[in-house]
Amino acid sequence: MSRKIHLALHPYGVGGPGQHGLWKDPEVAKNASIDIGYYIQQARAAEHALFDALFIVDSQFINATYPAHYLNRLEPLTLLSAVATHTRHVGLVGTASSTYNSPFNLARRFGSLDHISGGRAGWNVVTSFDTGTSRNYGLEEHLDYATRYGRALEAVQVIQGLWDSYEDDAFPADVERGVFLDPDKLHALNHDGEHFRVDGPLNLSRSPQGQPVIFQAGVSDEGRDLAAKVAEGIYAPGGSFEDAKAYYADIKRRTAEAGRDPEHIKIFIHGSPVVRGTDAEAQRRAREISEEDKDFGRSLALLGRSFGAHDFSQYDLDAPFPDVAHLAERGGRTGATKIIERARAGGLTLRQVAESIAESKQSPFVGAPGTVADTIQRWFEAGTFDGINLAFRNNTDLTWFVDSVVPLLQRRGLFRTEYEGTTLRENLGLPIPENRYTRERNLVQA
Repeated sequence: MSRKIHLALHPYGVGGPGQHGLWKDPEVAKNASIDIGYYIQQARAAEHALFDALFIVDSQFINATYPAHYLNRLEPLTLLSAVATHTRHVGLVGTASSTYNSPFNLARRFGSLDHISGGRAGWNVVTSFDTGTSRNYGLEEHLDYATRYGRALEAVQVIQGLWDSYEDDAFPADVERGVFLDPDKLHALNHDGEHFRVDGPLNLSRSPQGQPVIFQAGVSDEGRDLAAKVAEGIYAPGGSFEDAKAYYADIKRRTAEAGRDPEHIKIFIHGSPVVRGTDAEAQRRAREISEEDKDFGRSLALLGRSFGAHDFSQYDLDAPFPDVAHLAERGGRTGATKIIERARAGGLTLRQVAESIAESKQSPFVGAPGTVADTIQRWFEAGTFDGINLAFRNNTDLTWFVDSVVPLLQRRGLFRTEYEGTTLRENLGLPIPENRYTRERNLVQA
């Protein structure tokens, strides 16, 4: 089978949204989220299993109600630069906001990671979910959706332009002629747009993969359109089989309409497999995890994140869900809108909404190794994903999957038995972007 499943690892640290009890797990070090040794171990485990990438999420606003991992964690680019020196093949994908970073700094930081890792860097482009971040950067309020996504598109385009500052053969380093740089192969960007003015050039050459891989995670129409225009990888919401299939088809359609090859955008759904010797044992472990994470206060706070870190504790829990639709525009609009619609349709109280958010959304990938492999194969062949962004409760769950499910996928021809190359692009089956200035010169000469 020519088409292969891609797998990425998303380490939880001491517990992100919904994993309220993870920090109590005896297998999880209480300082895991700030322990570089933990991340190196996770990356090496992923590389041993031939996974495509290690994926690090981020946000830049917290309060005391936030998940344990959010309260105390390492900055992604710093973290991944350290991990890069302890791995050779696994991709390194970090999250950074296009809203609260300048394109030049982002271009240089991700370009540097790409060089340090030998061509394994990826940028997960976000527009920032937590509206409180704005006040950490001197703004009174978060930008609206249209502005955020317009800024994101321009930022990616500027950064890709900066990554092309040097053509591939710009540095002859010819000692005999005394020529280190061919000045004709260095190009200033001279960008003057709606959101950014950036002259360039970037003081960093292209890496073995040409440019870091662009990932994106939006689910709104604006997010999907941005993905269709610039993304090479997508972290999709997943959900039910039908939802995942519809999302996959929609993104591939939008990509084609944007004039791009749909095969050059890889869609990863979220997956939290629970694997044990039998289906019954795996289901029992999944129920235990659900019970470990029950915490109504944390669930109420988590609900607030979709509405810009809004404090829902100020309302009567048993009154109808409050009218907070105006907060969705500068928060997680897609998720917030769905919550509001469900509350109105069902006449739900605030307590009921919070409890429904907290209810276990059990992964479809739960069971004995054969059961999980069968489900993954069915979803993959039906066109619901190109890859899975895997999150495991602890190292025991990671080991179960790697030792029992991965070999089954390999025997079925669904997953690699060795890395295709040394760069993230090679392993994802993505082309190296041709330098724009080289392309223009070749067209003129033709």
